[in-house]
Amino acid sequence: MLFKFKSQATSDLIMLEADARRLLKIILGDDPAKGIVPFTALPQAIAALESAVAQDELDKKQRADKAQTLISGEGDDAIPLNTVGLAQRAAPMLKLLKRCLTEESDVVWGV
Repeated sequence: MLFKFKSQATSDLIMLEADARRLLKIILGDDPAKGIVPFTALPQAIAALESAVAQDELDKKQRADKAQTLISGEGDDAIPLNTVGLAQRAAPMLKLLKRCLTEESDVVWGV
């Protein structure tokens, strides 16, 4: 299933269900199939998403450091760190939210 996020300020943002639900849980605390983020709630949504991205990056760095310590001497290519992180998944949503905040527009999905 796909989620389509709409706003009068931007073009539609289409995401896979799993990614959209993950971001909605961060932004709203739940993951409704239909909903709206009103213009007035955008600053909190942006802050929550940016905070989650920062925490994910910190966790990723700590895991990499710990793994590197465990396998020291076996080479740099022993640990695959090329997974897609929250920062990459959240970037289009953050761009949409910031643009909507600038243009004072709500974000809707599932309608």
